[in-house]
Amino acid sequence: MQPSGKSHSLFRSTVSTVAAALLIFQLVLVAVIIYYVMLPMAKRSADDLASLLVLSAQTWVELPPETRQDFELELFRQHQFMIFHDVAPLPPRSGLLPYLSLLDDALSARTQIPITVKETHLDATWFWVEIPLGGELTRIGFPESRLNTDLSMTLFLALIATLILSLLTALILARRITHPLAQLSHAAQRIGAGDMPEPLPDNGIQELSSLVAKFNQMALQVRELLSNRTTLLAGISHDLRTPLARMRLSIEMLPESVDAKMTGRLRRDIDEMNVLIGEFLALSRELQQEVPQAIKLEPLLQEMAEDARAQGAQVECHAQPDLAIEAGPISLQRVLLNLIGNAIRYGNGQPVHIEARQNGNEAHIRIMDRGHGIPPQEMDKVFRPFYRIESSRNAVTGGSGLGLAIVQQLCAANGWSIELHAREGGGTVTELRLPLSEPQHEQPQRQGQRGEQGA
Repeated sequence: MQPSGKSHSLFRSTVSTVAAALLIFQLVLVAVIIYYVMLPMAKRSADDLASLLVLSAQTWVELPPETRQDFELELFRQHQFMIFHDVAPLPPRSGLLPYLSLLDDALSARTQIPITVKETHLDATWFWVEIPLGGELTRIGFPESRLNTDLSMTLFLALIATLILSLLTALILARRITHPLAQLSHAAQRIGAGDMPEPLPDNGIQELSSLVAKFNQMALQVRELLSNRTTLLAGISHDLRTPLARMRLSIEMLPESVDAKMTGRLRRDIDEMNVLIGEFLALSRELQQEVPQAIKLEPLLQEMAEDARAQGAQVECHAQPDLAIEAGPISLQRVLLNLIGNAIRYGNGQPVHIEARQNGNEAHIRIMDRGHGIPPQEMDKVFRPFYRIESSRNAVTGGSGLGLAIVQQLCAANGWSIELHAREGGGTVTELRLPLSEPQHEQPQRQGQRGEQGA
């Protein structure tokens, strides 16, 4: 069963879930710290600064004019304050700084009149407080550097740090969980392809360690089962073929007076039993992947089509020239012979068409017949051992039921894929996909290089 298009990998799901949870936790933590720690401290600081500003302005107004200059110098040196009388009010401030709003509230509470901190931008940004004292507007201010704050940069750095830490934590946790599962998945695929992987290592996580131990035990049992099955079937083959050979010898030694039709039926039965035993052994044997070789498809398919025509079948072959693949020759010939034989057997006496062409980095071989076709609900079932759509169990009309099972096992062992489709106008299309010996886009480049070297 193929995964749906909307499914996501476990690693991606785990990372996104853990990262979202950590990010929400960080945001809640930041909000709690701001509300219960930073906001009270900011209010206390704003209240202290407001008290100092109001006290400084009141003291400056009450001082004799001749002593105010010394007081102004002391204020600037100690607190970076600048104070003077002015009659022109400043425009409202445009900047957004939460601390100034707290300072507005603290100044208004101390003076009992609404006061809003103003700002000017000349060589540097200054904040000003306008306090009516003694019938005049007293302006006292301080530079932005006195606050020593950068809210935007603080929030940006905090957000970046939160995101990085959350993602790193999520990646580490997800990796620890999904890596052993990915190893299990890869090992299961190798077992499904007929290969026996090495025992998986223990990663130290209790639940996953138990799963890995059970999987290793299962893989060992599968290996032993396949080995025992091969040994058992080899013995059965020997025990069955020996009496069959004696039966054939006995038939050949029968006198000529025996009914020829009866002896002919006995010979055919013995031949069918030998074929059935051979196919069963091929299905049950542990298939070892052959060493891939470069094979040109056009001459191979043309030769198979000619052999089929020599036996009376109607087969047409159209293969793309110079189409080469990397495959095990014995396995490939066995697969193609089974598929072509099926198309001829179930083709209703109509011509069978073979096509081979390149599609990306794969070679697609299509074998098409004009038989009765396969019902859609039977497409996957025909690859099961001994499953036949034709239920008479006649080997001539329905085969042994092992041909497609052997084909699928060989394809799985060699990394090929095979699919069955309904053919437009009636019949079945069998499509075999194999990797090319080299990508098509590299061939012209390499041919050009060889031409330059030859020149």
